[in-house]
Amino acid sequence: MNVRRLIPTAAVAGAVALGMTALSACSSSDAADGGSDGKLNVVASFYPMQFLAEEIGGTHVSVTSLTKPGVEPHDLELSPKQIGDLSDADYLLYLKGIQPAVDDAIAQAGVKNTVDAATLTTLEEHGAEVGHDHAEGEDAHGHAGEDSGEAALDPHVWLDPVKYAEVAEGVGASLEKADPDHAADYRENTDALVAKLNTLDKAFESGLTNTDTRTFLTTHSAFGYLAERYGLTQEGIAGVDPESEPSPARIKDLHHIAEEEGATTVFFETLASDKTAKTLAKDTGLKTGVLDPLEGITDKSPGADYVEVMEANLAALQKALGAK
Repeated sequence: MNVRRLIPTAAVAGAVALGMTALSACSSSDAADGGSDGKLNVVASFYPMQFLAEEIGGTHVSVTSLTKPGVEPHDLELSPKQIGDLSDADYLLYLKGIQPAVDDAIAQAGVKNTVDAATLTTLEEHGAEVGHDHAEGEDAHGHAGEDSGEAALDPHVWLDPVKYAEVAEGVGASLEKADPDHAADYRENTDALVAKLNTLDKAFESGLTNTDTRTFLTTHSAFGYLAERYGLTQEGIAGVDPESEPSPARIKDLHHIAEEEGATTVFFETLASDKTAKTLAKDTGLKTGVLDPLEGITDKSPGADYVEVMEANLAALQKALGAK
């Protein structure tokens, strides 16, 4: 979720999607026909929600993601037809505050089994100085706030395995309610996924216990929950468009932080340009690396699914932080 030009929410919802005629599994209209094979027709907003639906739903669901591989979630646009087709879904899973177009469309869909993953855990404030694609003066839930730079609720809960497990529990319970005939299977699948996430949590905890530094720099400050969970400090480049260079003042600030904290690396992500990271690295003498915020899986991702990418993120952090 990089900083980019803000698009009015209403305009996003009504725009025709030139690049979204083919979705990751099928089109929205295809998803509406998913129930013909007896499976629960599930529409997920973007990859972290898709992964939960597939892992927990198993063979009983047909999952479509509204965000196809390679599309940065905030760039997503939906046509009026796609918005209308959402009403034919059996189950909608999204994370409010990430994609304004999706938020608007789901509000119009009126699907009984609609789940906002942000309500399944506790959102926290990790600072509004780092740009996210929320409307001006709004937090991660779209609540109006003061234009004072105050912290806003951070929606990146999936990057903390513990919080993601909490969301998984909630999704599992909601699928049991939506499709009680297969409740036992959903419960079993939820338990299996939570066990994977608990194992991942332990790997991060042990792998980041003893390091030379606790500070890392990133062009995308999506890792507030992860940093807080494992006692790290994330330093992001604030208020900079992904296609522009950091301001001289911020470069100076980050250079000072890197020197003081012994930071070695500025991270960028797979779905955006590395221009900002390379500019900062050149001006501060730091290295660059990839820390994937897992908003989508592509052939450039450092893994095939959530768990593999998170393991790659752990390895990248261990290298950058000088883990023993």
